[in-house]
Amino acid sequence: MNRTTLPVALIQEKNHGDADANLSVIEARVAEAAKRGARLVLLQELHNGAYFCQHESVQEFDLAEPIPGPSTERLGRLAKQHGVVLVSSLFERRAAGLYHNTAVVYEKDGSIAGKYRKMHIPDDPGFYEKFYFTPGDMGFTPIDTSVGRLGVLVCWDQWYPEAARLMALAGADLLLYPTAIGWDPDDEQAEKNRQRDAWILSHRGHAVANGLPVLSCNRVGFESAPNPTGLDLRGSVVFEDQDGTRREEWTRPEPGIQFWGNSHVLGPQGEFIAEAGSDATILMADVDLQRSEHVRRIWPFLRDRRIDAYGDLLKRYID
Repeated sequence: MNRTTLPVALIQEKNHGDADANLSVIEARVAEAAKRGARLVLLQELHNGAYFCQHESVQEFDLAEPIPGPSTERLGRLAKQHGVVLVSSLFERRAAGLYHNTAVVYEKDGSIAGKYRKMHIPDDPGFYEKFYFTPGDMGFTPIDTSVGRLGVLVCWDQWYPEAARLMALAGADLLLYPTAIGWDPDDEQAEKNRQRDAWILSHRGHAVANGLPVLSCNRVGFESAPNPTGLDLRGSVVFEDQDGTRREEWTRPEPGIQFWGNSHVLGPQGEFIAEAGSDATILMADVDLQRSEHVRRIWPFLRDRRIDAYGDLLKRYID
């Protein structure tokens, strides 16, 4: 690749209702980003609609589509129209009963340069992704494009240094994370701050440990948990302990998620090049890819790795 400064854009957006509405907004934002000089554009995780994984419902599988499919055709045309490399995030239907959370990269001519299927799948309150997504089976392989080798990972992958390292070892020029992360609105502010700070620190750690720029694009806005029944889900459940003690616990529907935004672009020493707030925006930045070469010369972490001593990393836990 031509190692010059790379203008990038991260489209930090909220849900506008459905795929057509969201893609229409994306088309306008990408057009603006390209007009401002972007050559690489990153979208947020599952940008076609609401974050549906707040509940488990077989009806949500109707949102999935094949790759190639309608959304990849529309996004490919968008990349070609504006001459940008575009990174999207889609709910992939691979076969009946087999679905993935998949990032798709489009070359500036509109063709699909490659895709990555999310490897780490969470199953936590409000993030019931294991119900929907099969773990990826394509490994950690960078995608070659006209702007460089893109190490694309997705959201929950961001907590795993192994994923970032393997992308770096395979020659990635940048690490990119489409993501959908936020907090429980009922949490105390101190807990909210800890979660967001930990998320940012994890990305800064990946940048430093691998000497690579990191781009992370999050969504914004409050999204209530789906309640297809329309019924009041509040109520109480009585439990009886082994000693005969009866206790009552109140239940409530999922509180929804406040997606915190804070999309950012980091340099290879973890430095902030650009950072967004909590509103919808186009985050623009210029990434100097030559800095990775300079930083790795003074911090040669790849040289000093003790690959002869890391065998236990293949174990779940060292008892």
